[in-house]
Amino acid sequence: MLERLDASVVRRWCQAGLDALRRHQREIDEMNVYPVPDGDTGTNLVMTVTAANRALAAEPDTDEIEGEITRLGRVLRCMARGALLGARGNSGVILSQLLRGIADALAAAPEARGRLFAGALADAADAGYAAVANPVEGTVLTVARAAAKAAAEADSDELPTVVGAAADGAAEALARTPEQLPVLAQAGVVDAGGYGLVVFLRALVEVVGAPSGAAIPGTLPLAAMARDPRLLTVEREAGSSEYQYEVQYLLDARAEVVEELKATLKRLGDSLVVVGTGETGESEQTFNVHVHVNDAGAAIEAGIVTGRPHRISVSRFADQETARVVGEAPPPEPDSRGFVVVCGGAGLAELFGEEGAAVVDGGPTHNPSISELLAAVRRTKAANVVVLPNDSNVRAVADAAAAEAPDEGLTVRVVHTRSPVQAVAALAVRDERRRFEDDVIAMAEAAGACRHAELTVATKAALTIAGQCEPGDVLGLLEGDVALIGADLTDCARQLLDRMLAAGGELATLVVGADAPDGLAEALQAHLRERWQFVEAQVYEGGQPHYPLLIGVE
Repeated sequence: MLERLDASVVRRWCQAGLDALRRHQREIDEMNVYPVPDGDTGTNLVMTVTAANRALAAEPDTDEIEGEITRLGRVLRCMARGALLGARGNSGVILSQLLRGIADALAAAPEARGRLFAGALADAADAGYAAVANPVEGTVLTVARAAAKAAAEADSDELPTVVGAAADGAAEALARTPEQLPVLAQAGVVDAGGYGLVVFLRALVEVVGAPSGAAIPGTLPLAAMARDPRLLTVEREAGSSEYQYEVQYLLDARAEVVEELKATLKRLGDSLVVVGTGETGESEQTFNVHVHVNDAGAAIEAGIVTGRPHRISVSRFADQETARVVGEAPPPEPDSRGFVVVCGGAGLAELFGEEGAAVVDGGPTHNPSISELLAAVRRTKAANVVVLPNDSNVRAVADAAAAEAPDEGLTVRVVHTRSPVQAVAALAVRDERRRFEDDVIAMAEAAGACRHAELTVATKAALTIAGQCEPGDVLGLLEGDVALIGADLTDCARQLLDRMLAAGGELATLVVGADAPDGLAEALQAHLRERWQFVEAQVYEGGQPHYPLLIGVE
């Protein structure tokens, strides 16, 4: 047994908590009861704790003390900040705030024994309640408060005793959540976010050890899924059915103006959570903003007025509906085929939608979750589905979604496209007269034969294989590597196109992004007519962010 919570124990707790949440991820996701945390809760918690764990991995493991912040305090704050910046959904944001409450309480402590940790849990519960505009009992907040109360009532300075009491108190409160929310009792499940918190606390029990003579708890209460699946509704994490969109973004802003943002968002919708890093001595800090609204544009505009929003995510609940409910829809025809494409930009979404694909919003800086991809697979209503991830960072998630699909009687294959232009090439050769597996091979070959390039703008100084770049420089990326650096985007586009066509090609696909200068497509078409007369050009208004131009050459 461990008698003290120190920096090394925190690191082990974060890793153990992540491992435990991954083991329980699917069952938490399937606790899809409305209007409390539901459909994506397990995935959101895993992504949140993954971000916290990555932040800890990057944090130097030294004994250095920063002002009054001890090594323990620094590591706890690193974990909390990582969770905040990577938080997904209502449950993830609340968990990040619980971690921040613990970090603030123990910031100056070199280590924590039982009573000090119990006090930190109380501060964490207070922070959780303060973060939510309209706290609801019977949710993760209730479970957090019960954990803190049980820890205090243990009245012990032995860390294993206090941690064990907190986990037991949380589990008991979790079992009572159906008594507080009738919708839980009707469906026969407990609160999903609270379930995730119990899993995370029990990971700490495993790390510090159980009290003398006590066993580490096993099965969680009421862990079975709903007695009647028809009582389960759409995938939504909290809030009422009045609102169509979930909006989430990080916001760099001054703390004093965020209260006005909260008031604005509260008028627009519900399920509002706005939490910050809590860092002092800075003119600005980073906040994680989460809200359900009908006017997504107004919610984002409110953030723009307040500060600098980034990593903006907008999800329409209707697009997340699944066919998991028994008897909801007939099974797909055995030979039916569907396609799922990941892309960003309204123009690309429309293009792939017209090709009959289910579109998932994502790409650079915004990677979709496994559950989002599986929901899109189900939307195709097909038994055989091809997923086109269009980004190297989405590949692992797509592969994981494909691995989950057989459990639902679906066959999913991933064609590892790295750019939307490769997806265009792949979809152009599909032929349902071929066997499904043969069609997948043909699509993969077409995608592989399409060389791809992008133009973007450097956000920081860096040394690349093409030389040193500075913020604001135009970067030409060829097959993912920086091939040229310049000052004028149109000129760089011509040079990049020439390099690609010098190696051969008969068709150039140009996808114009949201930040492209006026006349870019016309200038490139004129350049092709002048220098590459035998090359056919296809131009699409993709509207993708971050990349003013995508180029494909076949």
